[in-house]
Amino acid sequence: ILEYIDETWKQNPILPQDPLHRARERFWAKFSDEKLLPSVWGAFTKQGKDREEAMAATMENLKFVEEELKGKKFFSGEKIGLVDLVFGWLGNLISIFEEVSGFNIVGEGYPLLSAWMQEFSELPVIKDTWPPRDKMIIKYQALYDKYHPAK
Repeated sequence: ILEYIDETWKQNPILPQDPLHRARERFWAKFSDEKLLPSVWGAFTKQGKDREEAMAATMENLKFVEEELKGKKFFSGEKIGLVDLVFGWLGNLISIFEEVSGFNIVGEGYPLLSAWMQEFSELPVIKDTWPPRDKMIIKYQALYDKYHPAK
């Protein structure tokens, strides 16, 4: 969908023009979908040893994301691009997952990612479209309770 938007509304490009940079952005989109999101979701929903493994995978995946942000305000440089939009869920959901689960997922070990999450989340084009936080907390608390029933 983001590539369609990029090709249709050319006045605000999401992807870079350079084919190598475009491929890099596609790599990170795939990384988010296939590595990062599943590991974070596993850390949120699983229990015991499975949760520990998911948290370890999450921490390892976040190291790669942190490294990619070195020397940059956004993943694409000084303005948001495809990778920022693909990782955008981090800026909204991570703090909700942390609040609901009591786990610290993105903390002191990821200062660049933390700064990016704050910067990205404060952009008016992003901030004005987030769902209400209180409703998200209710939704994810119900999901968390489903996966972690009281004993």
